Amino acid sequence: MKTFKELYNELFFSALEGDFYKTEEIECDPLQLDCLLNPRKHPLVLQTGKCDCDGKKARVCAGRCPFGAIRESEAGGISIDSEQCVGCAMCIDGCDSKKLIESTDILPVLKAVRSAKGPAYALIAPAFLGQFKNGVTPGKLRTALKKVGFDGMLEVALFADILTLKEALEFDKNIRTESDFQLTSCCCPMWIAMIRKVYNELMPHVPGSVSPMIACGRTVKLLHPDAVTVFIGPCLAKKAEAREKDLAGAVDFVLTFREVQDIFDALRIDPSEMEESEKDHSSKAGRIYARAGGVSQAVENTVNRLNPQRPISIRTLHAHGVPACKEMINGLLAGGQQANFYEGMGCVGGCVGGPRSVTGADEGKRLVDVYGEASPYQTPPENPYVAELLQRIGIDSVESLLEHSEIFTRRF
Repeated sequence: MKTFKELYNELFFSALEGDFYKTEEIECDPLQLDCLLNPRKHPLVLQTGKCDCDGKKARVCAGRCPFGAIRESEAGGISIDSEQCVGCAMCIDGCDSKKLIESTDILPVLKAVRSAKGPAYALIAPAFLGQFKNGVTPGKLRTALKKVGFDGMLEVALFADILTLKEALEFDKNIRTESDFQLTSCCCPMWIAMIRKVYNELMPHVPGSVSPMIACGRTVKLLHPDAVTVFIGPCLAKKAEAREKDLAGAVDFVLTFREVQDIFDALRIDPSEMEESEKDHSSKAGRIYARAGGVSQAVENTVNRLNPQRPISIRTLHAHGVPACKEMINGLLAGGQQANFYEGMGCVGGCVGGPRSVTGADEGKRLVDVYGEASPYQTPPENPYVAELLQRIGIDSVESLLEHSEIFTRRF
């Protein structure tokens, strides 16, 4: 009987050739086959064999999860609570026996993109700079993804612009005294999960905003109801976010940068050799979402751009990595309010340090900052594409965004 890896490789190369359902003669575990063909029916973290960790080691593994999703099993070893799992990937990366693996959307993505009734769009995360072999410009990456079968590529940074604007407007509306504060809600699913699960009493300080990924997917679906939307980023947690009940339907599939590189390698596509297809629509604010401190810097600059004479100025504080985020929040709860806008990112370095990124966090940050500086627009209010896109979805002006922003709003 084939191992999970052998089964995946056989189906992957079969799918690249357009052969999606010839599985009858494959000797394999039916559950593992279904996990590959229908990943959304199964947990994000899959156990490919019985865990043989003893009690002490199992307790170490259970303690590794910052969200309490790993437990010692009565039958021995560990079990994973899929309801509590947010996809941080710490258990996978720390499993000595390598019996924990992540869910992959590659097979259904290849099938959906090549048989879509409507357009298929790749939604690329702001952290994409430097993530593919030999380096690649946005325009070359767009062409490479078209070679895979996508009809187009959208930079999620444009929707980060819109969410920056929304959070800046909410800050300007809600922060009226020196004791008021706001927790950002629009970027990292691990940060939001931590607040919801561990620090729920702070939820009133979290304005309801979807992430730029969800905003992008919802907008595409509004304009093109038959479209297939595939988010591409550095994070397993985004797969969990796309599955959440109140967000489901905006993004059909999520691929990591590593999964996309596997597709490029198998199809012998080198993005660096592709033709340019430049369509830069995002401001510096949206582009720097990919690194720690980027969201708070973007919102601060936008608040100051919208209301430079504000009597209570915005004071930002950010943390990255779950332990540092907890330390920041614990300090806030202990009465040490140092700021009135707090940003947290679950990965050290921010999205550029995501568990499935290719470039290291330091180099990723450098490239993101270079790309941010290259934008002709510093903040969303200066970006004409923001106003143009809002008008296309029925929002007449930047000022009316909060009144008509249901597509960008989340009810926690």
